[in-house]
Amino acid sequence: MASINTNASAMTALQTLNTISKNMATTQSRISTGLRVAEASDNAAYWSIATTMKSDNKANSVVQDAMGLGAGKIDTAYTAMNDAIGVVDQIKEKVLLAKSASTEDRAKIQSEISALQSHLTDSVASASYAGQNLLQTDSTAAATDLSVISSYNRDSTGAVTTGTIDVAYDDVRLIDTNAADAGILDGAGTASAVSVLTLNVSTLAGVTGATEDAQFNNLLTDIETALGDMATGAASLGAAKSRIDLQKEFVSKLSDAIDRGVGTLVDADMNEESARLSALQVQQQLGTQALSIANSNSQNILSLFR
Repeated sequence: MASINTNASAMTALQTLNTISKNMATTQSRISTGLRVAEASDNAAYWSIATTMKSDNKANSVVQDAMGLGAGKIDTAYTAMNDAIGVVDQIKEKVLLAKSASTEDRAKIQSEISALQSHLTDSVASASYAGQNLLQTDSTAAATDLSVISSYNRDSTGAVTTGTIDVAYDDVRLIDTNAADAGILDGAGTASAVSVLTLNVSTLAGVTGATEDAQFNNLLTDIETALGDMATGAASLGAAKSRIDLQKEFVSKLSDAIDRGVGTLVDADMNEESARLSALQVQQQLGTQALSIANSNSQNILSLFR
């Protein structure tokens, strides 16, 4: 039936064309943004998962930055610790040499030792990174560890925990900034009663020992103890640095894996979208032509009345 009031063909063609235009707008949006799920309305479940995982990945990025900062502090302390071990080794050699030297020679040896002691004080003081010095700390302070954030963990209930890599200040403290002098270098030795930084082979003042030979032996004993403690501290710093390097590599790989997972959920397949856009453009042209034909059918009715 031909009707001038209702053009069913045109209505059908128009609905088809509207659908094609809507699909084309969706495809063009995906191509321009690169996202298949750009908003919650596109796919609420995927959008929610992706948003949460992106947030977690931002936290992982902060963790990586924190580990980079911690690695800098530990590496600086490790470098200074190794230097200090070498200097204390030289002091041990000088003390051993002074044991069999004359009084006059001991004074000369002490001048060398004093230079080494000054170097130790200066090098430890300069081993600071980002305003923090692990080798020169206060033994009476509340903080007893350097804690470097190493992980960000969120369980299924939303509860968050963070992992840390810790270095105990007591293990690596060379000089105590407090008057207690509880550092490895400035603490009084148990055998000699003097510290590495205050020993004086020219006078042996304050050194415990019944005889001069015993005094030198006690000095050497305490120097060996200091070297052992410094080696332990260096090992602690080295282990922490190694753990940080491993954790940084893991977090980097974890971030990449999360990015890939999020991409699988929300990224658009550009090859597929390109093919779909080409097909929709053809459909749009055909839909426009079909609508034009449907509209012209009404004009054909006029010919019946001529």
